[in-house]
Amino acid sequence: MIRKIGIILEMIKFEHTIFALPFAFMGALLGAVMMEKRLPEWSEIGWIILAMIGARSAAMGLNRVIDSAIDKKNPRTEQRAIPAGLLKVGEVILFIAVSFVLLFVAAAKLDPICLKLMPIAVFMLVLYSYTKRFTWLCHVVLGLTIGLAPLGAWVAITGHLDLSAWLLYGAVAFWLAGFDIIYACQDFDFDRREGVYSIPARFGLNGALWIARVFHFLTAAGFILLFWMTDLSWGYLIGTIIAAVILFYEHWLVKPNDMSRVQTAFFTMNGTLSTVLFAFTLLDLVVLRKW
Repeated sequence: MIRKIGIILEMIKFEHTIFALPFAFMGALLGAVMMEKRLPEWSEIGWIILAMIGARSAAMGLNRVIDSAIDKKNPRTEQRAIPAGLLKVGEVILFIAVSFVLLFVAAAKLDPICLKLMPIAVFMLVLYSYTKRFTWLCHVVLGLTIGLAPLGAWVAITGHLDLSAWLLYGAVAFWLAGFDIIYACQDFDFDRREGVYSIPARFGLNGALWIARVFHFLTAAGFILLFWMTDLSWGYLIGTIIAAVILFYEHWLVKPNDMSRVQTAFFTMNGTLSTVLFAFTLLDLVVLRKW
């Protein structure tokens, strides 16, 4: 059983939860301070963490089941747990069901609106895995899905949304869609050969990287606009500038004729970006304000 759990956690890349979790914290913190004039309670943070783990685990499990036939054909993914025979589909489905139960329980412990909105999140989680079969906008759908992390955390704390919450959602959605395009460049040849829809397959490597740059420019613009729309101060602004530099460096690492550093651009840079931006938001709203 322990070995199976280890294989499952490797299959869903559990460590990649770090991408969106800091933005969920950021959404909770901004919502609590700006709308409620308080800090989030530890119990709220705990349930948000469990909801995030449940949602992402279910999403990744679904993706691995739905894409298992495609993964088996792709040399880059043929050693994933299901195509390699390390896990049975039924075992992964059981894991998905447990993950959805965790999401439901966590949502029930937060603001009542969370349960009402949960079907939308579940629909988006399921939809994404099918989009690569019919649209190259699959990366945007993924961004809109994972972008629900800060939006959901904001709602969990405040029970409602305002323009600042939607701006944060859009910035995170473009950020994630942009780096997913970069990641998909690894499968450019395979996607074209097998008819899998993606922006690299549709527009070529150079075109895809330019689209990713535009998306990340919109991300940086969204984070800067959030500074002007709220009472965030210089602490947050410093974090935003660092995040913009990280985005620039990420695109410097990857070139159409050199994809050798995609993993560094994908995991290291983006995990660093979300952590840094949350850390400086925390500095701004908690330390500098002397809560």
